[in-house]
Amino acid sequence: MSDFSANDCAYMARALRLAERGQYSAHPNPMVGCVLVRDDAIVGEGWHEVAGEAHAEINALQAAGDNARGATAYVTLEPCAHHGKTPPCVDALIGAGVSEVIVALEDPFRQVDGRGLAALKNAGIGVRVGLMRSSAEQLLAGFLSRVTRNRPLVRLKMASSLDGGIAMSNGESQWITGPEARADVQRLRARAGAVMTGIGTILADDPSLTVRDAAIDTQGKQPLRVILDNELRMPLSAEMLALPGKTLVYCIDDDKREALVAAGAEVIKVGASAGMVDVLAVLNDLAGREVNDVLVEAGPTLAGSLVNAGLVDELIIYQAPHIMGSETMGMFDTPGWTELANRKSLEISDVRRVGADTRITARIGD
Repeated sequence: MSDFSANDCAYMARALRLAERGQYSAHPNPMVGCVLVRDDAIVGEGWHEVAGEAHAEINALQAAGDNARGATAYVTLEPCAHHGKTPPCVDALIGAGVSEVIVALEDPFRQVDGRGLAALKNAGIGVRVGLMRSSAEQLLAGFLSRVTRNRPLVRLKMASSLDGGIAMSNGESQWITGPEARADVQRLRARAGAVMTGIGTILADDPSLTVRDAAIDTQGKQPLRVILDNELRMPLSAEMLALPGKTLVYCIDDDKREALVAAGAEVIKVGASAGMVDVLAVLNDLAGREVNDVLVEAGPTLAGSLVNAGLVDELIIYQAPHIMGSETMGMFDTPGWTELANRKSLEISDVRRVGADTRITARIGD
């Protein structure tokens, strides 16, 4: 028999929906929602809106006022017990006199990691953990990846025709998918701490890799732009170097770094793997910069190498309802795949229409 009632589930579901409101502005902090309930009525609710500002619990307590005393708090992530940019949330919950805290997921961050739950219990507050855990894990997948694996979650986005073409053989690719799919990609960018591509895409398309949709409230944030460029072929005239936000260029040979730095980029020299920039080293560095999620928008060379290296956590394909024929580039450059046995299976988690196109979300199997 479950330790949680139907009402418990409804209130936690509300907290999870609130948490998701911080998807464009809370990072690098985790998205967190909190609902305060007394006498079977919501008396306060809140979510973590902007990194560096009040956490979800504080916003909910402020909304509840004196009604927080004796209330049950439904929180999607273990309340913090340390001083960061804001005071500990456990102190606020204890001071407000809540009677119980129900938590979806423990926080593995080393400065929390059970300390929040212990502090609540020591104060005589009832604590229950695990309600809708899987939903919280899914919502916080990037944060959990950074904290537990020392690397961000990697989402690889591709746009293709029904027969798998991502560009014509001459490089022409604008536009394969429709405006609704391109708008959806803007939302993916806004959720990411970094957008990554290779130097081949820079030279072919001169992309901006910015969030340009004014309707998406990112609180002025732009994701880091991450370029993998073995020998620093990045043009000093690249459009992104003149745009708001930060461009990181990872290389093996940094002899040309001075001119690129003067143009506005940060150049980071890392080791090589199979003659290319070591992507795992790049991901480890990005984790050190508190990046939770990386969105990869790249051509077949980088896409294929990431798949081969097992570094793609989620694959998102926007598939347009047309065929492009034989004179095209495919999604993945995998010259080592010469037999049917080399294929990768996909575990599809979501399929939906986006305008005229189809968006497929999947994990890559072994």
